[in-house]
Amino acid sequence: MLDIDAQSLHTPENSPACTVDAEALSNTVQRLKKRLLRDVGQAIADFRMIEEGDVVLVCCSGGKDSFALLDALLALQQRAPISFRVVAMNLDQRQPGFPADVLPRYFEALGVDYKIVTEDTYSIVKEKIPEGKTTCSLCSRLRRGIIYRTAKDLGATKIALGHHRDDIIETLFLNMFFGGKLKAMPPKLLSDDGQNVVIRPLAYCSEKDIAKYARAREFPIIPCNLCGSQEHAQRKQIKAMLHDWSRLHPGRIESIATSLKNVVPSHLEDSSLFEFQKLSPGNPLASCDAENQIQLDPDIPSVSAIHWTAAQAD
Repeated sequence: MLDIDAQSLHTPENSPACTVDAEALSNTVQRLKKRLLRDVGQAIADFRMIEEGDVVLVCCSGGKDSFALLDALLALQQRAPISFRVVAMNLDQRQPGFPADVLPRYFEALGVDYKIVTEDTYSIVKEKIPEGKTTCSLCSRLRRGIIYRTAKDLGATKIALGHHRDDIIETLFLNMFFGGKLKAMPPKLLSDDGQNVVIRPLAYCSEKDIAKYARAREFPIIPCNLCGSQEHAQRKQIKAMLHDWSRLHPGRIESIATSLKNVVPSHLEDSSLFEFQKLSPGNPLASCDAENQIQLDPDIPSVSAIHWTAAQAD
């Protein structure tokens, strides 16, 4: 049984969290950070991910994505039009060779509140999953349960995960090609028990930008020895396909990402989303005006998006 004392939350003496001096970064890295903050701010505004007084639990695995997520939220915290708290969390799954000192040292240097949860899910996964089989499904279920309980114990109102635009698009094609569903990763969702709101602030950020930024910032990346070397074969196929598209057809990935925000149910085949049976001459449902046609003009940001994106670094 996981036993977490909320009083054991680490609060470094140099709080509030510090940010890297912009002057210490090269112009190229500053531009990259500005783009990432713009994309994160836009996603937060579009889906109302963070609100006044929120306590955001940022799940940090030690990978490039979660490092970039924490970095972006701490930067926006200093400039956002609202007040919210950031708490970093790492789940130590007792993987052999896991450098347990790396993340606490990093969090201390940042001055961010953090919680390290130790739970031996590694042994459970190795015991339950036959050798050579994909461990991702069971591992993620175990992690999710621990994260939800930790969020409740710490009073977190939002749980932030580091999935980015490419993860979302890959999931879309995985579900289409292998599951027969038009389904991706939602940027914001309510857990099955209705107790937790999960957000993905990196939803508009490309993996390429995140990887470049992580290298430039020299984040102390920790590889996942449990499953990092056995990437799911189907996801690997999708990654390769999208990589080729990006190389051969510039702009295609961006167009796919935009399409996720421009869904026209009347032009699909799901009768639970559109009442095809009721279509008849003169029925408003039959309307098929210009709003349902292809739009090539860029989106105009909402007022709330303007406020959030104005919080990005200069």
